Amino acid sequence: QVQLVESGGGLVQAGGSLRLSCAASGSISNINAMGWYRQAPGKRRELVAAITNGGITNYADSVKGRFTISRDNAKNTVYLQMDSLKPEDTAVYYCNADVISRAYAYNYWGQGTQVTVSS
Repeated sequence: QVQLVESGGGLVQAGGSLRLSCAASGSISNINAMGWYRQAPGKRRELVAAITNGGITNYADSVKGRFTISRDNAKNTVYLQMDSLKPEDTAVYYCNADVISRAYAYNYWGQGTQVTVSS
């Protein structure tokens, strides 16, 4: 069994910064892509940013230039540095990971962390 535990959400004023962390633990042989998604009330869950185990990144157009995704493979942890936050960034942010465990591939989600940006 694998768990993803997120931390770092909270309330911040527009223009401020937050850093999210997501640590994977359990029976892990390898982790391929890791990413962050978000879901605002009444909206679909959307991809915010993703990163491969080789460091190739992908961002939603709405966050390019403001958010930075990174990972520490030794710690099985992915980070999301969020700068110049806007009220429209308010959402529950979810960590996602493609995990290889005992020669099988699984996709896992974290429990979510609330990010609220006030205007």
